[in-house]
Amino acid sequence: MQRSSEGEALTELILEIFRLNGQFLEAGDRLTAPLGLTSARWQVLGAVESEGHPLTVAQIGRRMGLSRQAVLRVVNDLEGLGFVILEDNPDHKRAKLVVLTAHCMETLRKLDEIQARWVNELAGSLSGTGIGRALKLLTQISERCESVESVAKET
Repeated sequence: MQRSSEGEALTELILEIFRLNGQFLEAGDRLTAPLGLTSARWQVLGAVESEGHPLTVAQIGRRMGLSRQAVLRVVNDLEGLGFVILEDNPDHKRAKLVVLTAHCMETLRKLDEIQARWVNELAGSLSGTGIGRALKLLTQISERCESVESVAKET
C-alpha cells in the first residue's frame, strides 16, 4: 500500500518530531545535570509533581507513555539519590507510592527557573498563535493515534 499525500506529510512530521525529541532530551540533560538529574529522572518527577499527590510506578508509566519497568529503574535511582521515598499504598499491598522529598521539591523549584529561562529564549521569535496551532495539531494526532492502534496489531 502506498501512502496518501497526507500520510506522506504526516510521516515527515513524525520524523521531525523524533529528531526534536532527541534535541529536547539532550537539552533536558544539560539543564538538569547541575542538579543531579537527567531528562528521564525529570520526566518521572514531573509526572508526580503535576498530579499533586503520590503515584505508583505503573500510574507514572501510563501518564508518561513509558513502561513500568523503565519507570521502576528511574524511581530506584531517584530513591538512592534522595529525590523520592517509597511509601506503603493503602490501596495496594505491593504497589508502593512514589513520594517527592523536600530535597526534590527544592530541586524542581530551581529547575523550573532554569527551564523558564531556556524556554523563553527558545520561544523567542515564535508566535503564540503558531505554537497554539501546533499544539492543537499534535493533540489531534495523539488522539487519532490512540484510536487507530488496531491497524498496527493486524500486521
